[in-house]
Amino acid sequence: EKRMMAASVPYRLFYWPQIPGRGEFVRLIFEETKTPYVEMINQPESDGGGVPGIMKLLKGEGKQAILAVPAIQKGDFVLGQSTNICMYLAKELGLISTDEQEAAKTNQHALTIADFVDEVHNVHHPIASSLTYEDQKAEAARYNSFFLKERFPKFLNFFEATLRSNGGKYLVGQQLSYVDLSLFQLIEGLKFSYPKNMEKFASRIPHLLALRDAVANRPNISAYLKSDRRRPFSHGVFRHYPELDVVDEK
Repeated sequence: EKRMMAASVPYRLFYWPQIPGRGEFVRLIFEETKTPYVEMINQPESDGGGVPGIMKLLKGEGKQAILAVPAIQKGDFVLGQSTNICMYLAKELGLISTDEQEAAKTNQHALTIADFVDEVHNVHHPIASSLTYEDQKAEAARYNSFFLKERFPKFLNFFEATLRSNGGKYLVGQQLSYVDLSLFQLIEGLKFSYPKNMEKFASRIPHLLALRDAVANRPNISAYLKSDRRRPFSHGVFRHYPELDVVDEK
């Protein structure tokens, strides 16, 4: 019933052009549930689209105030923060348990994924987001050495162990939730950013890689991945710099 009601009026999704970024975590929910949505960056400025539409949205006040995109809008309702959006949509569209404790655990894992994504971003922007990677390469290299040694295995081992302890198919419960979609995107991003390290680490995360494949083969997600709606990785949160994908042979 909720899905039918949600489908009556398309959501508006506001995010920057070209890059998948944090907006992709939201798109995967829309695509898996076949929920109509409009990419406002592709719409004319006269309809509130394009970069001017984003800038106008960022100037909103009161109930419509948001600090950054991604953001969704439906009527007068505007919501920001990617993980918060995913939590809200999951409840609306049936991608989270109705059991409060199970839902809380699902949201816990989603927030942990968001923490990991932030750390991935900080590798190539350890000083300031307003600077280019080239302006902070020395600092990025130092941050990256600690990231690969300490944080990369810590997060992946945690999710692998959590997935294995739950039977290996889903991170929480016994059916797909939005956090499984988020894990898929995380693994895809890491494979793009750190192909050598992910290949070396593969034998330690068999359940995570199996989940990645299972999500990719879901009918709606598979169709989406083959469409032009799926944005390729480039210079968003997940970036590939060969000099950072250093493999410790020990």
